[in-house]
Amino acid sequence: MKWHRRTGSPRELLSAALPARSVGLAWLGQAGFLLRWGGLRLVIDPYLSDSLAEKYRGSVYPHTRMMPPPVDAGQLDDLRLVLCTHRHTDHMDPGTLPILAERNPRCAFVVPRAERDAALKAGLPEARMLLLNAGESVQPLDGLTIAAVPAAHEDLRINEWGEHHFLGYVLKLGELTLYHSGDCIPFDGLVEHVRPHGPRVALLPVNGRDELRRSRGVPGNFTFAEAAALAVELGVELVIPHHFGLFDFNTADPAELAKQARALPVGGPACELPDAHSWFELEAT
Repeated sequence: MKWHRRTGSPRELLSAALPARSVGLAWLGQAGFLLRWGGLRLVIDPYLSDSLAEKYRGSVYPHTRMMPPPVDAGQLDDLRLVLCTHRHTDHMDPGTLPILAERNPRCAFVVPRAERDAALKAGLPEARMLLLNAGESVQPLDGLTIAAVPAAHEDLRINEWGEHHFLGYVLKLGELTLYHSGDCIPFDGLVEHVRPHGPRVALLPVNGRDELRRSRGVPGNFTFAEAAALAVELGVELVIPHHFGLFDFNTADPAELAKQARALPVGGPACELPDAHSWFELEAT
Protein backbone atom coordinates (compact mmCIF):
# COMPACT_ATOMS: atom_id res chain seq x y z
CA MET A 1 0.00 0.00 0.00
CA LYS A 2 0.96 3.65 -0.33
CA TRP A 3 0.31 6.61 1.92
CA HIS A 4 0.99 10.32 1.90
CA ARG A 5 0.74 12.96 4.60
CA ARG A 6 -1.30 15.96 3.45
CA THR A 7 -1.28 19.36 5.13
CA GLY A 8 -4.67 20.41 6.41
CA SER A 9 -7.18 20.09 9.22
CA PRO A 10 -9.84 17.39 9.55
CA ARG A 11 -12.30 19.95 8.22
CA GLU A 12 -10.20 20.29 5.06
CA LEU A 13 -10.15 16.51 4.57
CA LEU A 14 -13.92 16.63 4.12
CA SER A 15 -13.59 18.76 0.98
CA ALA A 16 -10.24 17.53 -0.34
CA ALA A 17 -9.95 15.82 -3.71
CA LEU A 18 -9.26 12.12 -3.06
CA PRO A 19 -8.41 9.45 -5.63
CA ALA A 20 -11.25 6.96 -6.02
CA ARG A 21 -9.50 4.07 -4.23
CA SER A 22 -8.02 6.12 -1.40
CA VAL A 23 -9.09 6.54 2.21
CA GLY A 24 -8.52 9.87 3.94
CA LEU A 25 -7.68 9.62 7.66
CA ALA A 26 -7.46 12.56 10.08
CA TRP A 27 -6.69 12.45 13.81
CA LEU A 28 -9.21 14.09 16.12
CA GLY A 29 -7.03 13.82 19.21
CA GLN A 30 -6.88 11.04 21.82
CA ALA A 31 -8.30 7.90 20.12
CA GLY A 32 -10.49 9.81 17.68
CA PHE A 33 -10.26 9.59 13.90
CA LEU A 34 -12.22 10.90 10.93
CA LEU A 35 -12.26 8.70 7.83
CA ARG A 36 -13.43 9.53 4.35
CA TRP A 37 -13.79 6.99 1.58
CA GLY A 38 -15.51 8.23 -1.52
CA GLY A 39 -18.76 9.75 -0.32
CA LEU A 40 -18.64 7.89 3.00
CA ARG A 41 -17.67 9.83 6.11
CA LEU A 42 -17.30 8.16 9.48
CA VAL A 43 -15.63 8.83 12.81
CA ILE A 44 -14.25 6.64 15.57
CA ASP A 45 -14.19 7.62 19.27
CA PRO A 46 -14.66 11.38 18.83
CA TYR A 47 -13.98 13.46 21.94
CA LEU A 48 -14.56 17.05 20.81
CA SER A 49 -15.82 18.71 23.99
CA ASP A 50 -14.61 19.65 27.45
CA SER A 51 -17.01 17.35 29.27
CA LEU A 52 -14.22 15.62 31.20
CA ALA A 53 -12.76 18.94 32.35
CA GLU A 54 -16.22 19.94 33.55
CA LYS A 55 -16.64 16.62 35.37
CA TYR A 56 -13.23 16.58 37.06
CA ARG A 57 -12.60 20.29 37.69
CA GLY A 58 -10.70 20.70 40.97
CA SER A 59 -9.76 17.02 41.24
CA VAL A 60 -6.27 15.49 41.26
CA TYR A 61 -6.70 14.87 37.51
CA PRO A 62 -8.62 17.91 36.18
CA HIS A 63 -8.56 16.65 32.57
CA THR A 64 -7.52 20.02 31.15
CA ARG A 65 -6.96 19.79 27.42
CA MET A 66 -3.38 20.01 26.15
CA MET A 67 -4.71 20.58 22.62
CA PRO A 68 -7.99 22.11 21.44
CA PRO A 69 -10.39 20.00 19.39
CA PRO A 70 -9.10 20.12 15.80
CA VAL A 71 -12.68 20.44 14.55
CA ASP A 72 -16.01 21.41 16.12
CA ALA A 73 -18.57 18.62 16.37
CA GLY A 74 -21.00 20.96 14.68
CA GLN A 75 -18.78 21.10 11.59
CA LEU A 76 -18.96 17.36 10.91
CA ASP A 77 -21.76 16.99 8.38
CA ASP A 78 -22.90 14.09 6.19
CA LEU A 79 -21.57 11.46 8.58
CA ARG A 80 -22.95 7.98 8.02
CA LEU A 81 -21.32 6.16 10.93
CA VAL A 82 -19.85 6.86 14.35
CA LEU A 83 -18.05 4.04 16.15
CA CYS A 84 -17.44 3.98 19.91
CA THR A 85 -15.10 1.33 21.28
CA HIS A 86 -16.20 1.56 24.93
CA ARG A 87 -18.04 3.71 27.45
CA HIS A 88 -15.27 5.97 28.80
CA THR A 89 -16.11 9.59 28.13
CA ASP A 90 -13.12 10.26 25.88
CA HIS A 91 -14.53 7.52 23.60
CA MET A 92 -18.31 7.85 24.16
CA ASP A 93 -18.66 11.56 24.81
CA PRO A 94 -22.01 13.05 25.89
CA GLY A 95 -20.63 16.43 24.86
CA THR A 96 -20.02 15.30 21.27
CA LEU A 97 -22.34 12.45 20.30
CA PRO A 98 -25.73 14.21 20.65
CA ILE A 99 -24.45 17.04 18.42
CA LEU A 100 -23.37 14.54 15.77
CA ALA A 101 -26.68 12.72 16.03
CA GLU A 102 -28.68 15.92 15.56
CA ARG A 103 -26.61 17.25 12.66
CA ASN A 104 -26.44 13.90 10.88
CA PRO A 105 -29.92 12.32 10.78
CA ARG A 106 -28.76 9.45 8.52
CA CYS A 107 -25.87 8.56 10.83
CA ALA A 108 -25.82 5.22 12.68
CA PHE A 109 -23.81 4.61 15.85
CA VAL A 110 -21.83 1.39 16.42
CA VAL A 111 -21.39 0.63 20.13
CA PRO A 112 -20.63 -2.46 22.23
CA ARG A 113 -23.81 -4.32 23.04
CA ALA A 114 -22.64 -4.45 26.66
CA GLU A 115 -22.75 -0.64 26.74
CA ARG A 116 -26.24 -0.06 25.32
CA ASP A 117 -27.40 1.72 28.49
CA ALA A 118 -24.27 3.88 28.62
CA ALA A 119 -24.82 4.87 24.99
CA LEU A 120 -28.39 5.88 25.73
CA LYS A 121 -27.18 7.92 28.72
CA ALA A 122 -24.61 9.62 26.45
CA GLY A 123 -27.46 10.84 24.27
CA LEU A 124 -27.53 8.37 21.37
CA PRO A 125 -30.90 7.60 19.76
CA GLU A 126 -31.69 3.92 20.33
CA ALA A 127 -33.23 3.45 16.90
CA ARG A 128 -29.93 4.40 15.24
CA MET A 129 -27.62 2.21 17.32
CA LEU A 130 -25.87 -0.84 15.86
CA LEU A 131 -24.98 -3.07 18.81
CA LEU A 132 -22.05 -5.45 18.36
CA ASN A 133 -20.17 -7.98 20.46
CA ALA A 134 -16.72 -9.40 19.87
CA GLY A 135 -16.79 -11.96 17.08
CA GLU A 136 -19.68 -10.28 15.24
CA SER A 137 -19.59 -8.25 12.05
CA VAL A 138 -21.95 -5.99 10.16
CA GLN A 139 -22.15 -4.47 6.68
CA PRO A 140 -23.95 -1.20 7.37
CA LEU A 141 -23.14 0.40 4.01
CA ASP A 142 -22.22 -0.79 0.55
CA GLY A 143 -18.53 -1.74 0.42
CA LEU A 144 -17.97 -1.39 4.18
CA THR A 145 -17.63 -4.27 6.64
CA ILE A 146 -17.04 -3.77 10.36
CA ALA A 147 -15.83 -6.68 12.50
CA ALA A 148 -15.76 -6.35 16.28
CA VAL A 149 -12.83 -7.92 18.14
CA PRO A 150 -12.14 -8.07 21.88
CA ALA A 151 -9.98 -5.48 23.62
CA ALA A 152 -8.48 -5.50 27.10
CA HIS A 153 -8.39 -2.07 28.73
CA GLU A 154 -6.10 -3.70 31.29
CA ASP A 155 -8.74 -6.43 31.63
CA LEU A 156 -11.03 -8.41 29.35
CA ARG A 157 -14.30 -7.29 30.88
CA ILE A 158 -17.26 -9.48 29.92
CA ASN A 159 -20.74 -9.32 31.40
CA GLU A 160 -22.97 -12.22 32.44
CA TRP A 161 -24.32 -12.57 28.89
CA GLY A 162 -20.85 -12.95 27.38
CA GLU A 163 -20.77 -9.41 26.02
CA HIS A 164 -17.46 -7.53 25.91
CA HIS A 165 -17.33 -4.04 27.39
CA PHE A 166 -14.17 -3.11 25.44
CA LEU A 167 -13.99 -3.63 21.68
CA GLY A 168 -11.69 -3.01 18.78
CA TYR A 169 -12.99 -2.66 15.23
CA VAL A 170 -11.60 -3.92 11.93
CA LEU A 171 -12.95 -1.85 9.05
CA LYS A 172 -12.80 -3.07 5.48
CA LEU A 173 -13.26 -0.06 3.22
CA GLY A 174 -13.14 -1.37 -0.31
CA GLU A 175 -9.63 -2.74 -0.77
CA LEU A 176 -8.18 -1.27 2.42
CA THR A 177 -8.54 -2.93 5.83
CA LEU A 178 -7.84 -0.92 8.95
CA TYR A 179 -7.76 -1.95 12.63
CA HIS A 180 -8.59 0.37 15.53
CA SER A 181 -7.82 -1.51 18.73
CA GLY A 182 -9.77 0.72 21.07
CA ASP A 183 -8.06 1.06 24.43
CA CYS A 184 -6.06 -2.12 24.85
CA ILE A 185 -3.04 -3.91 26.28
CA PRO A 186 -1.50 -7.19 25.07
CA PHE A 187 -3.45 -10.32 25.96
CA ASP A 188 -3.44 -13.97 24.93
CA GLY A 189 -5.47 -14.43 21.77
CA LEU A 190 -5.41 -10.82 20.57
CA VAL A 191 -3.35 -11.59 17.48
CA GLU A 192 -5.49 -14.62 16.65
CA HIS A 193 -8.66 -12.51 16.79
CA VAL A 194 -7.32 -9.74 14.55
CA ARG A 195 -4.83 -11.25 12.09
CA PRO A 196 -7.36 -13.32 10.09
CA HIS A 197 -9.03 -10.06 9.03
CA GLY A 198 -5.80 -9.02 7.28
CA PRO A 199 -5.46 -5.39 8.42
CA ARG A 200 -2.85 -3.32 6.62
CA VAL A 201 -3.13 -0.28 8.89
CA ALA A 202 -3.29 -0.34 12.71
CA LEU A 203 -4.40 2.56 14.91
CA LEU A 204 -2.98 1.76 18.36
CA PRO A 205 -2.88 3.65 21.70
CA VAL A 206 0.60 4.22 23.13
CA ASN A 207 0.12 6.09 26.42
CA GLY A 208 1.25 3.05 28.42
CA ARG A 209 0.21 2.25 31.98
CA ASP A 210 1.55 2.19 35.52
CA GLU A 211 0.43 1.37 39.03
CA LEU A 212 -0.09 5.02 40.06
CA ARG A 213 -2.62 5.69 37.34
CA ARG A 214 -4.24 2.30 37.86
CA SER A 215 -4.60 2.96 41.60
CA ARG A 216 -6.44 6.19 40.79
CA GLY A 217 -8.87 4.55 38.40
CA VAL A 218 -7.04 5.32 35.14
CA PRO A 219 -6.57 2.08 33.18
CA GLY A 220 -3.77 2.06 30.65
CA ASN A 221 -2.84 0.92 27.19
CA PHE A 222 0.02 -0.41 25.08
CA THR A 223 3.43 1.10 25.42
CA PHE A 224 4.98 2.13 22.11
CA ALA A 225 7.16 -0.99 22.16
CA GLU A 226 4.11 -3.21 22.72
CA ALA A 227 2.19 -1.50 19.91
CA ALA A 228 5.14 -1.93 17.56
CA ALA A 229 5.44 -5.62 18.47
CA LEU A 230 1.72 -6.15 17.84
CA ALA A 231 2.00 -4.45 14.46
CA VAL A 232 4.76 -6.90 13.52
CA GLU A 233 2.70 -9.90 14.65
CA LEU A 234 -0.33 -8.69 12.71
CA GLY A 235 1.73 -8.09 9.59
CA VAL A 236 0.44 -4.55 9.08
CA GLU A 237 2.32 -2.14 6.86
CA LEU A 238 1.56 1.07 8.75
CA VAL A 239 0.91 1.81 12.43
CA ILE A 240 -0.49 5.16 13.52
CA PRO A 241 -0.11 5.70 17.29
CA HIS A 242 -2.69 7.67 19.26
CA HIS A 243 -4.01 8.36 22.78
CA PHE A 244 -1.34 10.95 23.60
CA GLY A 245 -1.11 14.71 23.83
CA LEU A 246 -4.54 15.39 25.36
CA PHE A 247 -4.27 14.98 29.17
CA ASP A 248 -0.97 15.63 30.94
CA PHE A 249 -1.42 12.80 33.45
CA ASN A 250 -2.13 10.17 30.79
CA THR A 251 0.06 10.78 27.79
CA ALA A 252 3.34 9.84 26.16
CA ASP A 253 6.02 12.33 25.14
CA PRO A 254 5.62 13.02 21.38
CA ALA A 255 9.37 13.62 21.04
CA GLU A 256 10.09 10.23 22.60
CA LEU A 257 7.46 8.60 20.38
CA ALA A 258 9.11 10.15 17.32
CA LYS A 259 12.49 8.86 18.48
CA GLN A 260 11.12 5.34 18.95
CA ALA A 261 9.41 5.48 15.57
CA ARG A 262 12.69 6.40 13.86
CA ALA A 263 14.38 3.46 15.59
CA LEU A 264 12.00 0.82 14.21
CA PRO A 265 13.76 -1.85 12.13
CA VAL A 266 13.87 -1.40 8.38
CA GLY A 267 11.58 -3.85 6.63
CA GLY A 268 8.96 -3.91 9.37
CA PRO A 269 5.82 -1.81 9.75
CA ALA A 270 6.25 1.90 9.19
CA CYS A 271 5.08 4.36 11.83
CA GLU A 272 3.53 7.78 11.28
CA LEU A 273 2.71 10.03 14.24
CA PRO A 274 -0.52 11.95 13.67
CA ASP A 275 -1.04 15.62 14.41
CA ALA A 276 -3.92 18.06 14.24
CA HIS A 277 -2.57 19.90 11.19
CA SER A 278 -2.25 17.08 8.68
CA TRP A 279 -4.11 14.01 7.47
CA PHE A 280 -3.19 10.83 5.64
CA GLU A 281 -4.15 9.65 2.21
CA LEU A 282 -4.07 5.83 2.25
CA GLU A 283 -4.22 3.72 -0.90
CA ALA A 284 -4.34 -0.06 -1.16
CA THR A 285 -2.11 -1.28 -3.99
